[in-house]
Amino acid sequence: MSAGWRRAAAVAAVGLVLAGCGQAAKSSGGGDTIGKLEIMAPADPGGGWDQTARAMQAAVSGAKLAGSVQVSNVGGAGGTVGLQKLSNEKSDSYLMITGLVMVGAVETNSSKARLEETTPIARLTAEDEVLVVPADSPYKTTEELLAAVQEKGKGVSITGGSAGGTDHILAGMLLKAKDIDPAKLNYVPYSGGGESLAALLGKKVDAGISGIGEYREQIKAGKLRALGTSGPNQDQTLKVPTFKEQNLGVELTNWRGVVAPGGISPEAKNRLTKLVTDMHASEQWKAELTKKGWTDTFLTGSEFSTFLNKEIGRIRPALQNIGLVK
Repeated sequence: MSAGWRRAAAVAAVGLVLAGCGQAAKSSGGGDTIGKLEIMAPADPGGGWDQTARAMQAAVSGAKLAGSVQVSNVGGAGGTVGLQKLSNEKSDSYLMITGLVMVGAVETNSSKARLEETTPIARLTAEDEVLVVPADSPYKTTEELLAAVQEKGKGVSITGGSAGGTDHILAGMLLKAKDIDPAKLNYVPYSGGGESLAALLGKKVDAGISGIGEYREQIKAGKLRALGTSGPNQDQTLKVPTFKEQNLGVELTNWRGVVAPGGISPEAKNRLTKLVTDMHASEQWKAELTKKGWTDTFLTGSEFSTFLNKEIGRIRPALQNIGLVK
């Protein structure tokens, strides 16, 4: 082989090596595969958002859909502290858990960061709410608890998630159903479900509202008594009458999903959407849904964007009607 041919062969070999390196780099993060996925739960550990983030972590890792998955907690102000952090995030492999709670908290906290500025990826689940009291509470029914609120006003305390969130909205709706002045509501907000549970078990509050999943084990263990649930049908594991069955005319279902930072490229959005879609189809995610008792309400693309915009549009009037926003 002549010197010229040897040089040409060497150049071609280098080209093949570089091309191979390019392919490796692409598969580790630039193509359809995400090397490192970060998921933020915009709440303290123990609540529904934290549970969702860690269920996603387990499912994505178990199905080997990303190189690694890291979960972080950024609690405060109904998720709006986390939403503000997301607005400054530059990574295109970053997801934040969101839901109805945050839609309300944006309004009640007059948040500068808005959900409209994020990149919607997917709606994941829905969960009914449950009203509970400690097992030895004198209140045996929703009617008795609301009668006590009517009589004692702020002498009866109801705990739940952050101010303006789903739990707070439901408390206001229950008072309105009995024509009770919303000013009588003594709502004690916590940023994580674990804190509200501790307040209930410690007898620091009279009642609590949360997603069924957060209180289910304590109800089954006999430490909490469920008075009613907020969905259209009874929860099959609790067998407690819904508020509609109690002639209160109240129905509310919490939903949770994921959004990415605003301004990411269409390619990055597609990559994240594909990852979450693949996660949703995995046996690992199905197992998480069963374990947590969550209802699968998966939605992506323009359908999820439209749903999110409708939620944002309807929540402010709902908050105004129950006196949470002027």
